[in-house]
Amino acid sequence: MLAATMRLPDEALERLLDTWPVARLATLGPDRTPHIVPIVFARVGPHLWSPIDGKPKSERALARVTHLRDAPRVSVLLDHYEDDWRRLWWIRVDGSACVVMPGDPEHHPEAGPATARLRSKYPQYATTPLFRGIPTLIRVRITGIRSWYPGPGPTS
Repeated sequence: MLAATMRLPDEALERLLDTWPVARLATLGPDRTPHIVPIVFARVGPHLWSPIDGKPKSERALARVTHLRDAPRVSVLLDHYEDDWRRLWWIRVDGSACVVMPGDPEHHPEAGPATARLRSKYPQYATTPLFRGIPTLIRVRITGIRSWYPGPGPTS
């Protein structure tokens, strides 16, 4: 039996928000249908940033971008699964998101640090373009964080 549910310790929460490689971004479509996609992200201050990068995309106008115009409230989920359920955990970041299209992202006052953090976190950007077409990022202003793990001794 698993122990009572517990919130991740602050130190683990901070470390995972800074280092975990992938998350899921949940948005709402115009018909209120949930839409969830995996994203790469970087945390800079009170924001999570995710680029519309050079990886191949199935659509020209991405749903995650168009959804934010009408419904900026989002959730971002980081999670870890193992067959050993004592090592499970999740973090849900709730926030308000917007699309940022800086003309020169490397020198933009907000996007510049986010761009630098994304490049340092993901070595893949040495060979894959950080942006596809017009530089575009999703900025999530963090309004709440919830987490869970079965405790004690979490997280890989």
